[in-house]
This record gives sequence, C-alpha cells and structure tokens, in this order.
Amino acid sequence: MVCSDNSGGSTCDSARPAPSHISAPTSSPAPIPAPAQRQVRAAMVDVSKWPLFTLLGAQEIASIRQACIFGTSANEAIYITHDDEVFVFGLNCSNCLGTGDNQSTIMPKKLDVLSGKKVVSLSYGSGPHVLLTTEDGELFAWGHNGYSQLGNGTTNQGVSPVLVTANLLNKKVTDVACGSHHSMALTSEGEVYAWGYNNCGQVGSGSTANQPSPRKVSNCLQNKAVVSIACGQTSSMAVVDNGEVYGWGYNGNGQLGLGNNGNQLTPCRLAALQGFCVLQIASGYAHSLALTDEGLLYAWGANTYGQLGTGNKSNQLSPVQIMAEKESRIVEIAACHSTHTSAAKTQSGQVYMWGQCRGQAIVLPHLTHFTCTDDVFACFATPSVMWRLLSMEHDDFLTVAQSLKKEFDSPETSDLKFSVDGKYIHVHKAVLKIRCEHFRSMFQSHWNEDMKEVIEIDQFSYPVYRSFLEFLYTDNVDLPPEDAIGLLDLATSYCENRLKRLCQHIIKRGITVENAFSLLSAAVRYDAEDLEEFCFKFCVNHLTEVTQTAAFWQIDGNMLKEFICRASRCGAFKN
Repeated sequence: MVCSDNSGGSTCDSARPAPSHISAPTSSPAPIPAPAQRQVRAAMVDVSKWPLFTLLGAQEIASIRQACIFGTSANEAIYITHDDEVFVFGLNCSNCLGTGDNQSTIMPKKLDVLSGKKVVSLSYGSGPHVLLTTEDGELFAWGHNGYSQLGNGTTNQGVSPVLVTANLLNKKVTDVACGSHHSMALTSEGEVYAWGYNNCGQVGSGSTANQPSPRKVSNCLQNKAVVSIACGQTSSMAVVDNGEVYGWGYNGNGQLGLGNNGNQLTPCRLAALQGFCVLQIASGYAHSLALTDEGLLYAWGANTYGQLGTGNKSNQLSPVQIMAEKESRIVEIAACHSTHTSAAKTQSGQVYMWGQCRGQAIVLPHLTHFTCTDDVFACFATPSVMWRLLSMEHDDFLTVAQSLKKEFDSPETSDLKFSVDGKYIHVHKAVLKIRCEHFRSMFQSHWNEDMKEVIEIDQFSYPVYRSFLEFLYTDNVDLPPEDAIGLLDLATSYCENRLKRLCQHIIKRGITVENAFSLLSAAVRYDAEDLEEFCFKFCVNHLTEVTQTAAFWQIDGNMLKEFICRASRCGAFKN
C-alpha cells in the first residue's frame, strides 16, 4: 500500500509500478535480518582531523572510544571513554553541552549523570539539541527546546541530560535521529516515536501542530517493524524490515522521493523503490540517499550543490540510481541534515564524495584518498560535523605496513639477532633480504653470516643501527641530527640512497650554531654535496657564533683551512 495524498493529508492506494529509470528485480526482496545501525564501526579514523579535537592532549585522545562533533559551526564535541565516562567541550550554544550552565569550555567536562552508561546511539539537531540512548534502552535529551524537541512537555532549555519517559515507559530505545528541531526514536519492537517542531508534518501526526512529547508514528507504519530511521532538516524517513522506505514531512525539494513536492503529514511509502530491499537510508539537509541489499545507490531531493551525484544541479522528485558504473558494490552511504554533502564507500574500500565540498559544488561522485566516509565530513563538509556517532573500536585487521612495523624487534617471530654495543635487535632475514641489497648479498650461502643466529656489529652505534633496521620495516627515521650523521655514514656504506636523503633532511632540520660545524664536517666526510652546501651556508650566515663553538676549534686543521678559504671567497670576512 502507498500513501499518496499530495495535499498534506494521506490515503492508501495500491502500489504503483517502478518508473522507467529504475529496473525492478524479478524476485521479492528478503527481509532485512537486523537493524541497519548508523553508528557502524569505522577503521583507521583519526579524530584529530576535526579541528576541535586538537584542543585535547594525546592521553585524552587515546582514551576516546566514541565521539561526535556537532553544532552549527562544528564547535561542540561529546566523547565517551573506554571507561564509559562521557565528556563534553566547546561553545555550548543553547546549553547543548549539558553541563548545567551556559558557559563555553575548552577543557572537557564530565557528565556525571551518564557515567557508566554504554552509549549506543546519538544524534543532534540544529538548535542544537542532543538525543542519546544507552545499551539499557534509556533515552536522554538536553539542549535547545524552543519547539519541545526534548520531549519533556515544555519549551524550557535543557541544561543537563534528562531521561525522556513520556509514552516510552517499558520501551527500549535502540536508535535516535534529529532534524533541525524535531526528534525521533526507534524502539526494540520496531516502533517509531516522534516529537518537537511539526510545521511541515515531520512528526507524522497528521497535523502541523508541534508535538510536546513522544508520540508513536502509525498510519502506514502500523504493524510494520521499522529497522532504521533518518531525519532531514524538516523531513523524516524510515526503513521497515522488508526493505520498504517511508517518508513524511517537508517535501518542497522532493526529498521524500514520492514523485511530487507536496508535504506529507503522515508516512508515505516510496513507490519508486517498490521491489527493492533498502538496507540503509541517509538524509542530508534536503536530499536523501538509499542503499539496497544489492549494493545499489539511489538519490533524490535537493541538488543545488550536486549532492545527488547525478552530474547536474537539478532536483529529483523520485529516486535516481547513481554510481551504477562503479565496478565494486556500495556498502555504506553517508549524509547528515546539517550539510549538503554526500559520501559512499565501496566493497573494495574506495570512498567517494560529492555535493558541497569546501564551498565547491561537486556534481559527480569524486574518488578520495580516504579509507572511511567519516573523513569526508571532517575535511570537506560545511560545517565539519560528524554524520554519525563515531566509534574508535577498530577491527583487529592490520595492513602489511602496520604488521611489519609491529613485528620489528619482536623476539617471538624473529629468526636473527644483531648484537650492537651488547644489546640485541631482533629481525627477520626475509624482510631484510627483500628491503636491502646489502642483506640480500649477505644472506647467500658463501657468506658466513647466512649460517649465524647472532651477527656482531662494531662499526656503528646501537641507536644508529637500530634506526637503520627500523627504517627497513617502517620507511621512517626518528633520530636527533647528531645520530643522523652516523646513520648517514651507514646509508653511504650500504648504498641506501633514500635513507641517505632522509638523514640529510633530518640534519638540515636540526642544525644549530652549536652543531653546525660538526654537521658540515660529516657532510664533507660522507660526500653529501647538497648537505655540505647547506651546512656551509649556515656556518657563513652565523659565522661569529659558529667560530666561538668548541666544534669549530676541534676540527681537523686541513678542514679548517679549507673552510676559511671558501668562506673568504664568499666575502665572509669583508668589512
């Protein structure tokens, strides 16, 4: 049955056939096995990509298990630690931090009322207001409440998290969604409750009167089990367990996907997606995305910024398939009601973005270098909010580079030890042979080292040799410039040109008046012409200070004479 009254009311009539731009599958879709949660775990996420998190120290960052950046300027943050403590910091517009006052804070403050409660879902509105639900199914709300979007029957701002109980007693809330100033909650029984601002019917009550407390959304959702909900600014969407999609509220840009632009005061099914099993729905400011169980992506609604990804800026009143030419199926879609940005991730791990990106209109899906859709919103959305409650609980999967780094100097897996200055460094012959021509030659049958379990090294220091071996595992060098001189010597001896360049970079970056002449001597000794020129110029530019250092007077006499002659030719001693 389809609700299809364009005037704002709704009636039910028989299902319409799919439009010509959508090919309906021949078989009926299977029921969705489990709710499609928006807070899917995301691997390899760096929260410091959101500027607000640069206020935190490394220890605080390491403690984060879940996080969300929100607010009209992305200036508010909430995060949950591994100990299930909840902290907030930021601008605190409309008391949205829930700290009990209206003061901004750059220092995280703990919300004691939420301590120890495992958070499973969080959403925010434009006021902003915040909804949060726990593992026990409790629903908390705080922040802006000018339209009763906190569901407590009043319009008083919520200065602290308060339990929402009206009409939800004995209900377990599993998911929440916020529009600009309205709210929705999904229960474990597949029921949807809505409340708050209702000028366009976004609460789904059949009228445009604001709803002061949670009210069950029924009509065409009666006796249906909803598994996923989403909100645009003033619209609402729901997916039921057989893959059907329903929408209600404002439809001026076609964001309900009903083929018209009339508002809907009660839920209406998207007939254009009949025969498709939708797994995930995502709503932007005024556009919508849907992902099917076959990995197909559909978009509809506003398109001023190209957020539909259709290659133009024309609004679409009905779902249109996009990214159909991609070889890999889509596995995740992303949008949020405060932005005009869209993103998607493919099964092969590629992440695409389109829509408003740093002020530009990107009208076709653009392949990024990101590994997760969250990074799209951190780096390109306006404001740079999070589109979901972000989880930092990474999968155990490690890339090849990460695995190599983890196994460096590991006694458990190594098959060879280097002894340097009486200390052992544990390595793997295969890795050394693959990464270094010197070792590839060494571990041949005619070399004695190929038969040894321990190889003694006496021509280089422990920090230098360890850094060299670690470079073979990680491609990185972390040494002070003084030790980098020894590593430069090693790199020259082993014909490791890239390492030689890295050492020169470290030395250039770490040069000082005190060590400049020592570094210059090393550059001459190791035939590093570029580095030699750099150090020489530094010494000439700081000639008075350099000639007063111990390193200058301890240098070899011939080297000293050569420096004085060369500096003189450069005019260093002219009055």
